[in-house]
Amino acid sequence: MNKIFIFFHCLVLALVVESSLLAKNKPNILFIFADDQCYKTIGALNNDEIKTPNLDRLVKNGTTFTHSYNMGGYHGAVCVASRTMLITGKHIWHAKNSEKELKKSLDGKLWPQLMAKAGYETFFTGKWHVKADANHLFGTARNIRGGMPRQTPEGYNRPLADGTDPWDPSDPKFGGFWAGGKHWSEVVADDAISYLNSSQKSENPFFMYIAFNAPHDPRQAPKKYVDMYPTDKIKIPKSFLKEHPLKEEIGSGKGLRDEKLAPFPRTKHAVQVNRREYYAIITHMDYQIGRILEHLDKTDQADNTYIFFTADHGLSVGHHGLLGKQNLYDHSVRVPFVATGPGIEKDKKNNSPIYFQDVMATSLDIAKADKPDHVQFQSLLPMLEGEKKGGLKSVYGTYVHFQKMVVSGHHKLLLFPKAEKALLFDLKDDPEEINDISEKPGSRQIMKRLFHELLDLQKESGDTFELKPIYPELTKK
Repeated sequence: MNKIFIFFHCLVLALVVESSLLAKNKPNILFIFADDQCYKTIGALNNDEIKTPNLDRLVKNGTTFTHSYNMGGYHGAVCVASRTMLITGKHIWHAKNSEKELKKSLDGKLWPQLMAKAGYETFFTGKWHVKADANHLFGTARNIRGGMPRQTPEGYNRPLADGTDPWDPSDPKFGGFWAGGKHWSEVVADDAISYLNSSQKSENPFFMYIAFNAPHDPRQAPKKYVDMYPTDKIKIPKSFLKEHPLKEEIGSGKGLRDEKLAPFPRTKHAVQVNRREYYAIITHMDYQIGRILEHLDKTDQADNTYIFFTADHGLSVGHHGLLGKQNLYDHSVRVPFVATGPGIEKDKKNNSPIYFQDVMATSLDIAKADKPDHVQFQSLLPMLEGEKKGGLKSVYGTYVHFQKMVVSGHHKLLLFPKAEKALLFDLKDDPEEINDISEKPGSRQIMKRLFHELLDLQKESGDTFELKPIYPELTKK
């Protein structure tokens, strides 16, 4: 009996030693995650209004995927679906079906658990919003936050029609991001910096999941950041509408929390105020990211670290008469995605469509870990290292069952089933998705092709919603 015990003890010890030796030569992985940040909100990516010097630095030092998508959401809190896909590696409806299992968090198949198996020290701070226990999943977890800082009644339906505003984005008295005494973006950066210091003592590489609540509402930032953006200088989106004509049918109506942040009908002034505060909190977050990057350099860990920056989804903030993320226009489903690290091409733009959750499979590839069968997302590492081909043939999107989309090439088919409406956009000629070309000659064949691609993507994502009875004219090839 003792001999058997000794044998297995030695075997376990040998495996631990082997894992430790393998881990020594592996690079670090720093994942920086924003909340509600549209792909259009980085200065270096064709936005001359916003100030993001540190994200600009990442863009210059790495590769940007310009068409990075989130699949959407299965309820109004789109970030839950987005983050559940990220942690499980499963496409949206399969991820939804995994939510009950997540509460147990014991199957070893979730992203941080897979990284730990590959020999990584794992760390988390910030917004979680997943039905698993972050304390259980990560070796170290600090300041785990819920879906959003607490909003106050004064933060809704503003500014008022007469121009007055009961709420100040720079006043800590409203709590929100200042609950606890320090702005949450600063707390996240402090936590990351502290962990970078302690990580130097470990022989194992680190996997850091740094999740900002910014720029989610309430969009609060210190006054100096808000003052960088005079309200009357803020540009109005080209797709501005006073109200979306189908807002109720598409699930983005007056009763939706996000849409209550500004009055109906929308005014240009209200949109300017909301966009001003959106830009200010992003610039404030950018400064915190700069602190993290600077400390990575100071601790001599930058050269051996892959950095990924992205967001869970985008946000309307005045496009199409909408404020929230509960829609499938590009401003809400496309996010920034920047990668830097050993062997990654610098100052490069890759236009191949991807899902941002591909970062999970990419990190496993970097860690030289086998990708489990349940992970449906794909590694981007070959493209990051210069491979010419890659990316998605077509992109699937859903917002509950109010909206469905498919993007293939430069065309986008956007369906509103409750309204029995089908829109077609040419994203090359009309990136703002202003002009529906569904009635133009030749469009019907394009729509039929895209519709059948969407049916195939539904099966892949676990979407059982029946579209054929609603769109019989698109069903026949």
